[in-house]
Amino acid sequence: THLDAGRIAVGEGAKAVALHARTASQRYSGEADWSEIARLKDHVTDVPVLGNGDIFEPRDAVAMMAQTGCDGVVVGRGCLGRPWLFAELAAELNGLPAPAAPNLGEVAQIIVRHGELLADHHGEDKGMREMRKHVAWYLRGFPAGSEIRSRMSLVSTLDELRELVGSLPADTPFPDDGHGPRGRQGSPAKVALPDGWLDDPDEDVVPAGAEVMHSGG
Repeated sequence: THLDAGRIAVGEGAKAVALHARTASQRYSGEADWSEIARLKDHVTDVPVLGNGDIFEPRDAVAMMAQTGCDGVVVGRGCLGRPWLFAELAAELNGLPAPAAPNLGEVAQIIVRHGELLADHHGEDKGMREMRKHVAWYLRGFPAGSEIRSRMSLVSTLDELRELVGSLPADTPFPDDGHGPRGRQGSPAKVALPDGWLDDPDEDVVPAGAEVMHSGG
């Protein structure tokens, strides 16, 4: 079906197509099947094809592009609490030296800026509730201590966020176990499609219930 979707997207004027190489039933379990990205790349030749799935380190992007022939990558969970990954990817793909990983003080500055942007977008109350999960990803592997982590999981104001990150030991280097997979994990699950969804692939009428919004990201 992703081959048909790619073909249809190009026919409708898409300038690029991307594939997250997991099935709906797989969710975030197991490994992404990069061979399906290669199939899509062979099938769609008029626009760039981007691959997504299990890009957690710069070397993963290089490996995906080499194995599949895709034109670029899309990063999802890999950048959670690690937005500097994009600078690392750019350096790797352009043959440049890797930028230095941030120490805890630099990560703290990024946390505050992230919180400020969320507050600007959502308002401070909702922004800080959103920020709670991101803080856990930012602090992965750092010796922040259980008390700070617990208080950050309940942070409710920007001033409180600034106070908490200001108490972190700024000179702590980026930890080795701060790399690797992050974000959602889980087990496979049964997929339920709307009645009639697969009866006729060429039918233009959308089955009832298909418009219900749901995000797996």
